[in-house]
Amino acid sequence: MKINQLIININSERPQALLAFYRDVVGVPRHPDANRESTLVAAGAELVFDSHSEVKGAAPQLQRILLNLFVDDVAAEQARIEAQGVTFTRTAGHEAWGGVISTFADPDGNYCQLIEFRPA
Repeated sequence: MKINQLIININSERPQALLAFYRDVVGVPRHPDANRESTLVAAGAELVFDSHSEVKGAAPQLQRILLNLFVDDVAAEQARIEAQGVTFTRTAGHEAWGGVISTFADPDGNYCQLIEFRPA
C-alpha cells in the first residue's frame, strides 16, 4: 500500500477549543493553506479538529489514543506548556528503549505525550 497523506481527525463537542489548545498552548503549527483553518500540521501529518454526532463529553479511556509528539528537548517543551497552566500526569519518565516521556491531557482528556529519544 502506498499512503499519500496522513490525516488524523480529532472529534469533540468543542472542536474549536481543542484546535486552540493544540495551536496556541502546545504549539502545533497551522496548516499553510488559509482555507484549512481547522487543520494543524505535525511532522507532515495533519490534525483536523471537528465535531461528530456520536462524540459527547470527555474521552472515556484516556490511554486509548496517545498523541506522541517527538521533540528535541522534553524539559524545555514541558516547562513552556506548564507555564500556560497545563498539568502533566507523567514527567520525564525514562523508557528502556531510550525515550523520555512527559504526558498531559488536552481539554477533552485525550492524552498527549512529549517524547525525546535519548538512547543510552
